[in-house]
Amino acid sequence: MRTISKGTEPSNLTDWKQANPHGRYNQLTEDIRRTIRQYALVEQFYLCAYCCQRIQDIDTCHNEHIEAQKLNPRRTLDFSNIVASCNTSNQCGNSHKSQPLPLTPLMTECETELRFKISGRVEGLSERAIVTIQVLNLGDHEKNNGALIEKRKQLSNALLWKYYGDPNQGLEEDKEVLALLIDELAQPQQGQLEPFAPIVVNILRSLLQCPIL
Repeated sequence: MRTISKGTEPSNLTDWKQANPHGRYNQLTEDIRRTIRQYALVEQFYLCAYCCQRIQDIDTCHNEHIEAQKLNPRRTLDFSNIVASCNTSNQCGNSHKSQPLPLTPLMTECETELRFKISGRVEGLSERAIVTIQVLNLGDHEKNNGALIEKRKQLSNALLWKYYGDPNQGLEEDKEVLALLIDELAQPQQGQLEPFAPIVVNILRSLLQCPIL
C-alpha cells in the first residue's frame, strides 16, 4: 500500500448531497460515480489503493468504500471513505466486501506495517496488518494468491532492472544510492506512478534499515 491523501470531493457529488440530504451511495447517478472514480484515480496516481497495480482508467476499477457501506451507512457518500480499487477477482475490493479493515491506505502506518519482499510475498508486522492482508488477499502465501505474488515479483524486478540493475545479483548496500532510487520511484511522471512502485520503495526502505535480503 501507499498512503493516500484524500482531497476535495467532486463538485457534482457535493451538489447532489445538498439536494438529497438523506441520500445514499446506491442512489447516485452513474455519471457521479464515474467522477468519483476519476478523482480517486488522480489522487492515487492511477494505482490500486490496495495492491498498487496499474489501473488504466475508470472503466477498469470500482469505487471502494474503505469502511464498508453495510458497516456504516452514514459514510456511503463520504468521499474521504472512497478509493479506487482494481477489479481483480477475490482480491482487494472484491475480497474486502463488508469485512472490517483495520489497516487502510489512509493511514501512514500502511507503509511500515506491511513488509514486501523481492520474492513477491508480503508480511504483516502487526496484528492489524496480518488481518488486513487476509481480508484483501494480498498474497502472504502462494496458496492464498500466487498470481498476485508472481505478478508483484515480476514487475518489481522489472522496475529494479530499469532503475538500478539486476536484482538477482544483490542490491548495493550504498545508502545514498538506495535513498536516491526511493526518491525517484516515489515521484509520479505525468500524474502516474509506475505499477508496484510503492512496493519497490517498501523493499528498498527495508534494505536501508537492515541491508540483508
